[in-house]
Amino acid sequence: VAVIYRLMLSYGEKIAYFVVDYIKNNTLHLCLWIICVLLIGFIISRLLKYESYISGSGIPQVEAEMIDQIDEKWYRVILAKMVAGTLAIVGGLSLGREGPSIQLGAMIGKGLASVFKRMKLEEKYLLTCGAAAGLSAAFNAPLAGVLFALEEIHKNFSPLALVTVMVASLTGDFISKNIFGMTPSLYFPLVESLPLGQYGFLIILGIIVGLLGVFYNKTTMFTLKLYDKITFLKNNQKIYIPLIISIGFMIFYPDVLCGGHHIIDLLHEGNYVLSSVLLKFIFSIISFGSGAPGGIFFPLLVLGSLIGCGYAIVVTTYCGVPNMYFNNFIVVAMAGLFASIVRAPITGIVLIAEMCGS
Repeated sequence: VAVIYRLMLSYGEKIAYFVVDYIKNNTLHLCLWIICVLLIGFIISRLLKYESYISGSGIPQVEAEMIDQIDEKWYRVILAKMVAGTLAIVGGLSLGREGPSIQLGAMIGKGLASVFKRMKLEEKYLLTCGAAAGLSAAFNAPLAGVLFALEEIHKNFSPLALVTVMVASLTGDFISKNIFGMTPSLYFPLVESLPLGQYGFLIILGIIVGLLGVFYNKTTMFTLKLYDKITFLKNNQKIYIPLIISIGFMIFYPDVLCGGHHIIDLLHEGNYVLSSVLLKFIFSIISFGSGAPGGIFFPLLVLGSLIGCGYAIVVTTYCGVPNMYFNNFIVVAMAGLFASIVRAPITGIVLIAEMCGS
C-alpha cells in the first residue's frame, strides 16, 4: 500500500509540473487550471469531512490509536488518505509522503487485526509493524522504520516488539526496492569522511540548524493559530488557501512545489538560491497548517539540504574547507534539522544515513 501511494504521489508530482508548463504564458489555460484547483479543493474538503482523521501527517492519529484515544475506521482512512494525499500533490502543495505512509501502514495492521479477529495486544503490535513498514517503504529506510515505530509509536523496546517490527520493516523495504530500485531516496555521494580538524564547523552548523528547527516549530504553531482565526471557512475547507497560493508559485516560482525532489535535483546540478529556502519554508508551513493530508518529513529534509548547501558554500569559499566535503555538510544539516524539529535524534541519524546511502 505504501509503494502504491508513493507511485501515486510520483505521478501526481509529474502532473503538477506538467501544469506548470501548460499554464505558462496562456491565460485560457490558467483559467482552466483555476477551475481544476477549486475542484481539487472541493474533493479534498469532502474527503476531510467524510473522514477527519486523514488530516495532517497521520502520525498523531496513529499515536492516539495506540493509547485508545481514538478508533479509526481503517478502510475509510486508507481510501480517503490515498486519494486526498495524491490530489494535494497534484495541486502542488509542499507535503511529504512519510507521515501518510506510516498512517496507511498502521491502518493495514489494524485491518488485519480486524479481519482475523486478533486480540487488542496483537492489534497494537500490528499497528506498530504497519507503521514501520510504511516508513521503510516510503524512504527505503528499514532501520529508521524500526527505530521510529518503536521510539515514537510503540514506545517500548521489548524483544518481541523489536523482532516483529524488524520483520515488517525489512519486508516493506524489500518490496519498495524491487519497485523503485536500490538507489537511495536522497543521493548525496560523500567522497570522504570529514576530518576531525574540521569538526568545529559541524558544531556551528548544529547550533544554526538547532535554532532554525525551534523557529520552524514555533512558526508552525503560529500558523495553526492563524488558521484557527479564519472563521469564514470550516476546518475541512481551509485546504483552499494553500491550493490557491500554489497557483501563484506555479506561475512565478515552481521549484518549491510538491515534496521537493525538484530542488534536490537543482542542488545536484550545483544551483543554489537563498530564496528557495525562504519560499519552501513559507509554503511548507502554509500547506501543512491547513490540515492537508500530507507529512512534513520530506519538505523539512529538503530545507535541511538547502541550509547545508548554503553553509557549505560559505565554509568552502571563505574558511578554507576543501570542496570535496561539500556534500558532507548537506547531509549533516538534514540530520540536525530533523533532530531539532522532530526531536527523535537517533531516528534522524539512521534515517539520513539510509536515505543518503552512506
